Amino acid sequence: MHRANELKSIDHIGKNVTIRGWVYRLRKQKEKTFVILRDDRGGIIQSVFPSSSIPVNLTVESSIEVTGVLNKDPRAPEGGYEIRGTGLKIFNIADANYPIGEFQSIELLLDNRHLALRTRRMIAVAKIRASILKFARNWFITNDWIEVTAPIIVRGAVEGGSTLFKVKYFNNDYAYLSQSAQLYLEAMVFCLGSVWSLTPSFRAESSRTVRHLSEFTHLEAEAPWVDLEEILKVQEQLVSYIVENVIAERKDEFALLKRDISVFKSLRPPFQRIAYEKAIETLRLKDFTIVDETGRSRRIELGDDLNIDSERELSKNLSKPLFVVGYPIAVKPFYVKEDPQNKGYGLAADMLAPDGFGEITSGGIREDDSLSITKKMEKEGLDITSYQWYLDLRRYGSVPHGGFGLGIERLMRWITRIDDIKDTILFPRTMSRVSP
Repeated sequence: MHRANELKSIDHIGKNVTIRGWVYRLRKQKEKTFVILRDDRGGIIQSVFPSSSIPVNLTVESSIEVTGVLNKDPRAPEGGYEIRGTGLKIFNIADANYPIGEFQSIELLLDNRHLALRTRRMIAVAKIRASILKFARNWFITNDWIEVTAPIIVRGAVEGGSTLFKVKYFNNDYAYLSQSAQLYLEAMVFCLGSVWSLTPSFRAESSRTVRHLSEFTHLEAEAPWVDLEEILKVQEQLVSYIVENVIAERKDEFALLKRDISVFKSLRPPFQRIAYEKAIETLRLKDFTIVDETGRSRRIELGDDLNIDSERELSKNLSKPLFVVGYPIAVKPFYVKEDPQNKGYGLAADMLAPDGFGEITSGGIREDDSLSITKKMEKEGLDITSYQWYLDLRRYGSVPHGGFGLGIERLMRWITRIDDIKDTILFPRTMSRVSP
């Protein structure tokens, strides 16, 4: 049994071959019928049969097995190889009303995502995604980080209680879907050193932007005895390694998506660092405005957090990612450590992807003092009783430590140049979509 891409070799010309898959396109003529087959890895190859040997009810997406002699024919699509069919076995005749055609609305494709996954575009996306996960894992293995798994059902918030998904637990109790594995990774650095995880994270954000999902794939890492610069170096090394290897392995898929991968040739560390204050100054020079909590439009100023629009403005003309370093402590979560050399600002940084794609990683140094972090938690109105285990990490042998989180779908969106993040994940979950 063969796959389409394996057959596209001079070694198979003139030989009998067999391939299984689905009817991708069907073109019937009076004497001949051309059956273009898609195999189980998305490869495409044409076969030709006498029309009299093709069942009249054969349809697109019918599952078949083709046997025949492979020939080189420059007129054939997908590389100029064609199977002169001698045998056609049918496993299933697909219904004639297959809903996915060449041109469909975005909503129809989302409603039928289980079928839209068969499109060549989504197959390319899935393969690129698989390579990203593979090379991310390779980097951590090569650099001696230990992979761990954190729980998904949790008691406490990481990024803010307003974005938690509440779930009913046993005995009329309640818990939440995890926003991040970070707190658990912090616990593991005391016994395993540098650790990382790859888990789903959940954010109940009322957001309909092209870069937000309710459920996303979250790569997170944490290490003991590190400073902020060391954490930034890990991120730039990881991202550049992933991108370099993925574009080498998935050239055909990027070509199908019409993504110019030559723009990644200069993607080598170090990435530029810019202080938060400098970022705000840059935006103010451009008269960049935001809408504040009162709904009033005003010029951005020191103390404001960056959002999707300001991040786009900062990164739209760059060729490499950019770190924004040293955010105001007031806009960061309770676990961010204050910079002792710059009071009021945190030892935190976000990596912004070029071309206006915005934040893809966020991280920094964690507050390791028990009293300081308790005060921050109380100020944010957190239920301290749910975090006693986390506070124990500061009570018993606390050490300087830090880490970051990387959104796989946001990384995907940048390197594939896909506009909407919903098309970087196989089954997207958003405010308005929880099916299929």
